[in-house]
Amino acid sequence: MRTTVGWQAEGPSTTLRRAPLKRRDLRPDDLAVRVDYCGVCHSDLHALHARDGARRHPLVPGHEFTGTVTETGPEVTRFTVGDRVAVGSIVDSCGECAMCRAGQENFCHSFPTLTYDGVDRHDGSTTLGAYAREYVLRDRFACRLPEGLDPAAAAPLLCAGITVWEPLRALGVGPGSRVAVVGLGGLGHLAVKMAVALGADTSAVSRSPDKAGDARRLGADGFITSTDPEQMAEARDRFDVVIDTVSVPHDLGPYLRLVALDGTLSHLGHLGPVTVQTTDLLVGRKKLSSAGSGGRPATTAMLDFCAEHGLTADIELLPSARVNEALDRLRHNDVRYRFVLDMSDLD
Repeated sequence: MRTTVGWQAEGPSTTLRRAPLKRRDLRPDDLAVRVDYCGVCHSDLHALHARDGARRHPLVPGHEFTGTVTETGPEVTRFTVGDRVAVGSIVDSCGECAMCRAGQENFCHSFPTLTYDGVDRHDGSTTLGAYAREYVLRDRFACRLPEGLDPAAAAPLLCAGITVWEPLRALGVGPGSRVAVVGLGGLGHLAVKMAVALGADTSAVSRSPDKAGDARRLGADGFITSTDPEQMAEARDRFDVVIDTVSVPHDLGPYLRLVALDGTLSHLGHLGPVTVQTTDLLVGRKKLSSAGSGGRPATTAMLDFCAEHGLTADIELLPSARVNEALDRLRHNDVRYRFVLDMSDLD
């Protein structure tokens, strides 16, 4: 075993404390990666607060990171020491099911191995995330970080970015498309940037009128205040695609009514149960869809697209020692739009 250092929670605690961590010795197709920057995701917050005292394993969050290859296994040919890489929320899959063969490892029939709090497919150990100075993973689940992308601001692309990229591409968004993005947070601000870069006529929808300026700065053509009945009525049946990134339970009806004939609402932010009135789908033959993370081909394509268009997340960069502050502020929505941790203070 090899050792590194990172931030972990033990037992029922939601406070992360610096601690030594064990990483496996490299398998033939593994990479060792020095973690340089790691994004802070709402999923990290949810994982910490879902803990209970019965858990046997510590929790080390972090599943959107960029770093530098420091060592390779003997069978690795795609990377060499010194290469810059980017890693998301999946670090292994069965490789054999229909989804894996289609390049959608995120939907692996036997469930993908998650970057943290997952189960290693070989030894059954619990994966520890990238709030740490080193990560070891199977080489095929690392992506080359394109030149020109700032590694700190690129880290959130590996979770928030790919989460909105997949439905935008699957739904054929491009020139001539009319897109609305509901919620201007970590996912939503990247959805606006990507939809604009894809050539769509893009509007942002938010409860907060004070985000209108941000929406314009991000490139949005329009802004709709969702708490204004008149604005919502004027926007009825307007959009081919509505990307819903709101992370708390909410009524989908008002947003389905924004969807145009034969259009789609892609519900991404809240993963719990939803209730939908059939008439909100029936009137206009509207569709409700969702998506989660992305496979290796889509992630590579997304990174290349972002490099071509100079597109990264709007971030607040903090030393990793301030991770608990970042999580507390995230819980209170006090960030525009993504925290990223600089892991160099773990040296």
